[in-house]
Amino acid sequence: MSAVQKHLLIHGAVQGVGYRWSMAQAAEALGVRGWVRNRRDGTVEALAVGDAPAVEALVQWAQRGPPQARVDRVDVLAPPGPAPAPAGFEQRATV
Repeated sequence: MSAVQKHLLIHGAVQGVGYRWSMAQAAEALGVRGWVRNRRDGTVEALAVGDAPAVEALVQWAQRGPPQARVDRVDVLAPPGPAPAPAGFEQRATV
C-alpha cells in the first residue's frame, strides 16, 4: 500500500486546548507520520503521511479535535513540498 499525504489547516478555538498534543497522540496510535504546529494567525497546521485509511482517520479526528477544542473547519491543502515526513509525528514550533 502506498503512502498518501494530507496537509491540513484547522480553524476554530484550537490553540491553548491541547490540540497539538492530542493530535500527536492520535497520529501515533494510527501509525501516521508527520507534524503539527500552531500558526500565529490562530490556526493549527499539520502534515499527515501514511496509509490512506489511517490518514483519513486522522483527518476525521482533526474535524473533532480534543474535547476542549472547537473546530470550525479543516482545509485540506496541496502538500507543502517534497520534504520527507519525519519518522514519527512531531509537535513543531509556532510559525
